[in-house]
Amino acid sequence: MYSFSCFGHSNITSKHKNTFEFTKDDEIGKVADCIVGVKADYDLGELKEFLKGKDKIKIRITAGGLIEEVNCGVNPNFDDEREIVVRRSDFSSKRTLGLRADKVSKDFSRQFVSKLKEGKIQVKIF
Repeated sequence: MYSFSCFGHSNITSKHKNTFEFTKDDEIGKVADCIVGVKADYDLGELKEFLKGKDKIKIRITAGGLIEEVNCGVNPNFDDEREIVVRRSDFSSKRTLGLRADKVSKDFSRQFVSKLKEGKIQVKIF
């Protein structure tokens, strides 16, 4: 398992129909409808080492005592220091960690999304 933390932000809407994203940025605008966590503290080297040899992963996001889980394939070319993107599609870029996800931003419960706006968020990858 690999885990990291990030934080909520008042501009999180989690309405994107194709992706969700964690960023190391402190601030996001109101149009950033895919971002579900800011100030992410993942270490790229450690994360890439954990992902080696894996075809599929489960991402568990915990916020305010609520949990969402996402299953997806692994993009072996993921290599971004600032952002982690998980996509419903097969589109891959260096920012893309997850492919063919069974959930994206718009699929998260609205109660869960309200928790994403505040406090600390824990992310675990299995």
